[in-house]
Amino acid sequence: ISTIRQIQYPEQTREFDSRLTKTGRRSLSHSISHSSTDSNSSGGSDAENPEDEVSPRDMQQINSKGNMDFCIKNIKLADFGRREIELAEDEMTALMALRKAAQGEKPLAAAKIVGCTHVTAQTAVLFETLKVLGAQCRWAACNIYSTQDEVAAALAEQDFPVFAWKGESEDDFWWCIDRCVNVEGWEPNMILDDGGDMTHWIYKKYPHLFKKVKGIVEESITGIHRLHQLSKAGKLCVPAINVNDSVTKQKFDNLYCCRESILDSLKKTTDIMFGGKQVAICGYGEVGKGCSAALKAMGSVVYVTEIDPICALQACMDGFRLAKLGDVVRHVDMVITCTGNKNVVVREHMDLMKNGCVVCNMGRSNTEIDVNSLQAPELRIVLLAEGRVLNLSSSTVPIYVLSITATTQALALIELFNAPEGRYKQDVYLLPKKLDEYVASLHLQTFDAHLTELTDEQAKYMGLSKYGPFKPSYYR
Repeated sequence: ISTIRQIQYPEQTREFDSRLTKTGRRSLSHSISHSSTDSNSSGGSDAENPEDEVSPRDMQQINSKGNMDFCIKNIKLADFGRREIELAEDEMTALMALRKAAQGEKPLAAAKIVGCTHVTAQTAVLFETLKVLGAQCRWAACNIYSTQDEVAAALAEQDFPVFAWKGESEDDFWWCIDRCVNVEGWEPNMILDDGGDMTHWIYKKYPHLFKKVKGIVEESITGIHRLHQLSKAGKLCVPAINVNDSVTKQKFDNLYCCRESILDSLKKTTDIMFGGKQVAICGYGEVGKGCSAALKAMGSVVYVTEIDPICALQACMDGFRLAKLGDVVRHVDMVITCTGNKNVVVREHMDLMKNGCVVCNMGRSNTEIDVNSLQAPELRIVLLAEGRVLNLSSSTVPIYVLSITATTQALALIELFNAPEGRYKQDVYLLPKKLDEYVASLHLQTFDAHLTELTDEQAKYMGLSKYGPFKPSYYR
């Protein structure tokens, strides 16, 4: 039981105890749900604030314009949240350039977008870009811990209907999604999802709304799995664009973002020393590659588990030891899941772990770790963020990389909304390669970078247009 005391800062004790009492989660075998130095907070410990004892659902808040169409933690945090959004805008130059270039023609005029993504300063820049481009939006959070309350307040102050706060219960989570959809006199015609929860809720509760929906843009591997399942069952009634497998998302957000944020997240939650530690990383996709490279560079001994022989061979060629989790779990100091699958770490693995083993998830879904098995006093392991995505729950992620994903999402929405009748069927599509390359070119402007142009002769020899796309549609 001493494990939790060793890794918990004194000023957080009351917040931690209070949170577990309010949510009904007793111990989760020493689970830490938030960073010990919460960078998403606008001030000191929230445990001192009596408003935290009241659910936002039970509070009536009004912004300075008299609008009440939102549900957040505290509207008084709006000024601080606005400063955070402005700082994010400075780093998200490509998305701001898209906003400036397209605001005159308003390609999303008449679009009514309902969204379920993270609610942070970076995603707020996306939300407000969509609004500038002509869209009406309503938003909920896709993660119960990743919302920046001050940012949600800043959005609400600008009459943006947002329903999200940090520390939602599961019931709150679905209530917020429902508030976005169940609105008299307003029906969505586009969906922007991260995990498929908004799409799932509409299918379950309001299937008639799909008569007006022109398309779905999905960011995560979990949501893509759900869309493919609907498609195979013949139940996908609108076209969808798979942003997760776009080149810009895979090669930049998944790889570079996780390579930088995994170390920060682990430091903030555990203060662990990486040098010499043995780490098992489950999955060697782009997320696993980023996490493995970061920990190897810090001197950790990294084992990789993988089901795909191609990814497994990549891990071996990159100098990592390929193993089955059951064969190494007795010896490792950390287990990090990066698969997007379910039941990757189960009770039989936990029973073999050494005392104090850190277990966390960098994949999209909290199904990778069998969290229910942790409600047992004999287990002495450290679960971070209750098995939810670690970097967005307990730390922050690089703004610049998120700009790439946000720009991709905006272009995907514009593409689907403005596509002529019949271009897209009721299926799941990849982002057109031309748009992928456009996202990359916008971000090159940040650097002192100069692209080489093909000559006419070279373009003819390669069978390409001088202006792209330069890769085939199946390139990843």
